[in-house]
Amino acid sequence: MDYRRLGTSGLKVPVLSFGAATFGGTGPLFGNWGTSNAREARRLVDICLEAGVNLFDTADVYSNGASEEVLGAAIHGRRNDVLISTKMTLPMGEGPNDAGSSRFRLIKAVDDALRRLGTDWIDLLQLHAFDAGTPVEEVLATLDQLVRTGKLRYVGVSNFPAWQLMKSLAVADRHGWPRYVAHQVYYSLVGRDYEWELMPLAKDQGVGALVWSPLGWGRLTGKIRRGRPLPENSRLHATASFGPPTADDYLFGVIDALETIAAETGRTVPQVALNWLLQRPTVASVIIGARTEAQLRDNLGAVGWQLTPEQVGRLDRASDVMPPYPTFPYRRQEGFARINPPMIAPPA
Repeated sequence: MDYRRLGTSGLKVPVLSFGAATFGGTGPLFGNWGTSNAREARRLVDICLEAGVNLFDTADVYSNGASEEVLGAAIHGRRNDVLISTKMTLPMGEGPNDAGSSRFRLIKAVDDALRRLGTDWIDLLQLHAFDAGTPVEEVLATLDQLVRTGKLRYVGVSNFPAWQLMKSLAVADRHGWPRYVAHQVYYSLVGRDYEWELMPLAKDQGVGALVWSPLGWGRLTGKIRRGRPLPENSRLHATASFGPPTADDYLFGVIDALETIAAETGRTVPQVALNWLLQRPTVASVIIGARTEAQLRDNLGAVGWQLTPEQVGRLDRASDVMPPYPTFPYRRQEGFARINPPMIAPPA
């Protein structure tokens, strides 16, 4: 397993990390993602640690705290061997202070997460969304307090627009508060919006990307084929509305390219899709999720080899889409390369 620094911090994280949303799953979304109990989760954690994957990501809203509880039980007795990342900000109740990133909410939410995880500290806390109702200064001052007390080691965000992230970084710099070192983002071969603004910002400001849903909400698992119905046991029957379309020419064009390269390399479709992500700028770690040992071991096969530049180029072309703002600024790196060198250089 390779390790990369998380943004400009000194923390090294594995290039693959494990997403624990499949632990303790309940409800229409998480129940279909996975329902691993503590015993099953411990076996998956064992496999991860054997492969060098020591970063485990969860969130308080995952099955209303059950994911954190199951993860805590699965790592019991080996806390010093793992890194825990969790997220908070999204609603955890109907009360007026049960959502957001206020000082009141963050302090309580961190204590609740520590209790569920059975630990004294969180290695990486990420705000799950931008709270427009709470001053940025209040949020960052509270995180600074939590870092100083030892409850948090590092802080990051998830799903922030670029201007919100940049505003927060500027305020942190102005006051000497901890900077966000990570941004957990959706990024995949069928979801490349991250490249338009967030990737250049991350490169400039030293923010590492933790990629969630790298297989496009289950679209790139190799189970979807042109002209064939979804497999009977696919979770997409219940969760298709949460992601991009499951049957359109764009998706099938990407899948066709993946299948061709998988055959050339002797790898699986998910391994090729994950390996493509590992070669993208600013990506610190790709979060893989698995309900079974077989799925996990297959995903772990995405490391230890590399796609060729020519193969990367074919995947780039198959997955390219026109941005919603097609001239300046999103295409500036192509049309104005003299003053804006491209973030992702064309394959040799």
